[in-house]
Amino acid sequence: MRPSRTKNQINRRDGLLAIVVASTALLAGCATSSSGAENAMAPGMSLPGTSASPIPQSSSAGSAAAGPSAASQMICGTETRDNITRALALAAPPHSVDSWINRQYTCIYHLTDGEFVISVQESSDAASARSYFDTMKGNLASVQPIEGLANLGFPAYETADGVVVFLKDNMTLQVDARKLTDKIGPHGITRTAFSYEIATTILACWTEH
Repeated sequence: MRPSRTKNQINRRDGLLAIVVASTALLAGCATSSSGAENAMAPGMSLPGTSASPIPQSSSAGSAAAGPSAASQMICGTETRDNITRALALAAPPHSVDSWINRQYTCIYHLTDGEFVISVQESSDAASARSYFDTMKGNLASVQPIEGLANLGFPAYETADGVVVFLKDNMTLQVDARKLTDKIGPHGITRTAFSYEIATTILACWTEH
C-alpha cells in the first residue's frame, strides 16, 4: 500500500506543477490594471461591469472606512475574468457579482455549470491572517497541504472537492469551485485543479504588482 500512495503523491505533484507551467499562458493581462483595481471600492459600491446589489456597510472599523485593496479587487477585475474565459474557452467573459463585507472581498462568477467563487479576507496584520487561514482549514473537510514548488512559497492547502486557499502577507485567498461540475472546461480538469490554476494566476499578478 505504501508504494502506491507514494506514486499517487508523485502523480498529484506532477499534475500541479504541470498546471503551474500551463498557467503562465494566462498571465499576459497582469501588466495591465483591472477595471476594479484602479480605484478603491467603498462599501456599497460594485465594480464596473457587474450587477451587484448595494452592499450593507460593515461594522468592522477597518472595512467601514475604506474598500478592498487594489490587490483584492483583481479577483473581480479584467485580468481574472479574462483568465477564466481563456481557461474554460468561453465565448464571452462570465458575468460576476462582487461584495465587500467584514473585510472580505468576494467575487462570484456565474458560469454555465454553476457559481465559481473567489474571495480575499484582508486581516489587520500577518499574525491575524495566519489565524484566519488556520481556522478556515479546520472548517473544511479532506484538507491536504500544497507542498513543494506547487505552493509558490506560500502557505497553502486544498480540498478534494474544489477549494484552494493561499496565504500571502495579511491576505487569505480562497478559490472555491465546489458548485461546478466534477469536470471543467475543454480538457475536463477537476474542480480542485481549476481552482488551483486560477489561484496561482492571481498570486502571480499580486507578485508583479
